[in-house]
Amino acid sequence: MAQTTPNHTQSVVGWAAHDPSGKITPYIFKRRENGVNDVTIKILYCGICHTDIHHVKNDWGITMYPVVPGHEITGIITKVGSNVKNFKVGDRAAVGCLAAACMECEFCKDSQENYCDKIQFTYNGIFWDGSITYGGYSEMLVADYRFVVHVPENIAMDAAAPLLCAGITVFCPMKDNDLIDSPAKKRIGIVGLGGLGHVAVKFGKAFGHHVTVISTSPSKEKEAKELLGADEFILSTNAMQMQAGKRTLDFILDTVSAKHSLGPILELLKVNGTLSVVGAPEAPFELPSFPLIFGKRSVKGSMTGGMRETQEMMNVCGKYNITCNIEVIKPYQINEALDRLARNDVRYRFVIDIAGGARD
Repeated sequence: MAQTTPNHTQSVVGWAAHDPSGKITPYIFKRRENGVNDVTIKILYCGICHTDIHHVKNDWGITMYPVVPGHEITGIITKVGSNVKNFKVGDRAAVGCLAAACMECEFCKDSQENYCDKIQFTYNGIFWDGSITYGGYSEMLVADYRFVVHVPENIAMDAAAPLLCAGITVFCPMKDNDLIDSPAKKRIGIVGLGGLGHVAVKFGKAFGHHVTVISTSPSKEKEAKELLGADEFILSTNAMQMQAGKRTLDFILDTVSAKHSLGPILELLKVNGTLSVVGAPEAPFELPSFPLIFGKRSVKGSMTGGMRETQEMMNVCGKYNITCNIEVIKPYQINEALDRLARNDVRYRFVIDIAGGARD
């Protein structure tokens, strides 16, 4: 598979992994010219997602090296194609996980492009022209405008970047379960207090719900309650706390990507409750049947979101002033950040200062 095609004439400075060691080094590559449906974006910031670790190390066996990661991108539009609608030069813009879809199937027509069979991703994907996609660990991006969203003026561009993955990933299951504008306030649980979980707590509180954080880490209780405003905290390794929490929650969002059993979590749900899973452990979930059967409970999955939902999520973040808690780094610190992220040593998301770091 060719990495570029003849219309790739723009040299771009980026940062890439070249082998399964996962080490990131500076890398100059080519991007396509701005087409009629494209916008060119000067990248200001790019968040680091746990998915980036899997791709740079080829954990899933699908990496096409060299890989330029990054799908939590914010920046400024510098060029627009002749067919582009609703964007202009100078706009604050963002790009998430999606780069292309067929635009013809039932899911694309319903703005659920993330479930299109032909979906291609912002990096390590194959674009319509046959080129390999390179992500946001770079100074500039050319993107189809249909996969770009506006960033509200009142939220910071660095803290907004992780919303393009972490934010939309937790927003969609909340929307699917009528938690955004529900007049009846619910008791919801958030499993895990990391990059996804901390944003989920913020959404839950903004929407007026009673939020319980469920974690294996006792140290997270203070963070959950004092920093993020959670109402309750359950230590999942404490049998007494788990017993006291049985049948108390209407909805649970599981953000944990490490192997764990869903059985004890399901027991926290009321009858007819729903557990939505957005974490992706490498090993299969343990899913015992009795907590499902005896509680008439449901387990669902959810993956990012379509473009209409992503813009809606950004608008909601503007309305409630929701952003991610971040640690900003320079490009030369990417390898250190990836190592720390693998050890869960971040509160709660690393964001690369692309524009500032490029000058170093």
